[in-house]
Amino acid sequence: MDQLLREYLPVIIILAIAIGLGIVLLLAAVVLAVRNPDPEKVSAYECGFNAFDDARMKFDVRFYLVSILFIIFDLEVAFLFPWAVAFGDMSMAGFWSMMVFLGVLTVGFAYEWKKGALEWA
Repeated sequence: MDQLLREYLPVIIILAIAIGLGIVLLLAAVVLAVRNPDPEKVSAYECGFNAFDDARMKFDVRFYLVSILFIIFDLEVAFLFPWAVAFGDMSMAGFWSMMVFLGVLTVGFAYEWKKGALEWA
């Protein structure tokens, strides 16, 4: 039994440190928190609604459009990472297929920019 307790001692120490750190951070947030936020803090978020408004309001379509466009471009750019890692072992066909992909991505971005899909107002 003594050997078993000695094997789990590092796990118990890490668990105690994590719980202690969590309690310290929660108490620090309670003690140091600002009680009177300034007008900028309670102003409308990027979605265009007031901070303390009805949660069941419909969002503006522009918010959804910008968020979907961000996700699309973020995922497309994520394709560049494996391509960059394998760039040294790649053939010319792999290089030019990525150039076509980046060209389509650039044309799509320019089209969205020209149409004003990235504008809030």
